[in-house]
Amino acid sequence: MKRINLFFSFYILTVVALFIFSFTQVDLSLTLSQASFYQSLQKSLQYIGFFQRPLSVLIFSIISVLLFVFYLAFLYMAKKEKFKLSSLKILVPLVFVILGFSYNAFSYDLFNYIFDAKILTHYSQNPYLYKPTDFVNDPMLNFMRWTHRLYPYGPSWLVLTVPLSYIGLNFFLPTFFLFKAMIGLTFLGSVYLVYKISKVLFPKNAIFNTIFFAFNPLILIEGLVSSHNDFPLIFFALLAIYLLIQKKKSFSFAALLFSIGVKFSTVVLIPVFALVLYFEKIKKNIPWENIFLLSLGLSLFAVLLATLRTTFQPWYLIFPLTMSAFVARKAYVLIPSFIASVFMVLIYVVYVFMTDYAKEYPSIIANIEYVGLSVVAITALVLLLIPKVSTKH
Repeated sequence: MKRINLFFSFYILTVVALFIFSFTQVDLSLTLSQASFYQSLQKSLQYIGFFQRPLSVLIFSIISVLLFVFYLAFLYMAKKEKFKLSSLKILVPLVFVILGFSYNAFSYDLFNYIFDAKILTHYSQNPYLYKPTDFVNDPMLNFMRWTHRLYPYGPSWLVLTVPLSYIGLNFFLPTFFLFKAMIGLTFLGSVYLVYKISKVLFPKNAIFNTIFFAFNPLILIEGLVSSHNDFPLIFFALLAIYLLIQKKKSFSFAALLFSIGVKFSTVVLIPVFALVLYFEKIKKNIPWENIFLLSLGLSLFAVLLATLRTTFQPWYLIFPLTMSAFVARKAYVLIPSFIASVFMVLIYVVYVFMTDYAKEYPSIIANIEYVGLSVVAITALVLLLIPKVSTKH
């Protein structure tokens, strides 16, 4: 028991290291605090992140490798039934608290979320009609990206973010952490719902499924560090699934509609819900394993559509990884998901080394994505063709 607790302690130290590392990426045009102690610390960390890039890459690579090693170890412990629910209840909230205060190191999207709400709350304008560059004197423009685009999300996202913008009173730091906390809470809620749904439908795999989702390094980086709004999308989709299982159909469809209103991609789940209702109508047992495999396939289709509309981004895999969690014991889901996560985190290693400003960055990233997704597809296909491996539970 002491060895296990020590192992968990080392994991938390790795998470703390990721938290500290995130501040090496604070934009040089952004000051989070005027406190002299913080100013000195921030400059030291920024020096590593921006002017000692080989060292920065080494640190981030070590942290990433450790996160994946712990992730595999946790999955193995769960498979052997050595990972207790009590440990899950301690580790997940700890990770949430630590990374909930991290800097959004690998994405500038959080700043856009804040500014989109600010257009409505501070400037009293419609973000669907006005873009950040229409407010040229706003100091946030100094450290933002994608300032030329109109609001690209659904009304549900405004419902979640506008109150936070009002509460933040147009002060950047409180608003920043309010947004981080809200997205972090939807991560926490999503972990809880993955467990609750699994406990009802796949009780033997409940802890394994939850670990698959909660400790995936890509999920942690995109959800708690970079704080993408895919997690509110996922939370309400999972809530819809849970309510559907509980026969609360009206609330279920309301939750699904709200999820779609965040970022639209979960609209692909409508046929899944219709299929579940059809099975109920003809009084036939619902093949939930196949339902989630169908959901996984449709989520990948949503990723394809988003990629064709813009370009592929690592956080697009949050939706498929969530659906994968419920069938994670299948080799043709587990192994490709792990490989995909490794390749997507590798993208951030390149980001840390050269930033997305570098001329060669887009082509290098495109190659990583092409190779990674090709390996994932080939691996899944091979495992599907080996029944003894792919159907093992």
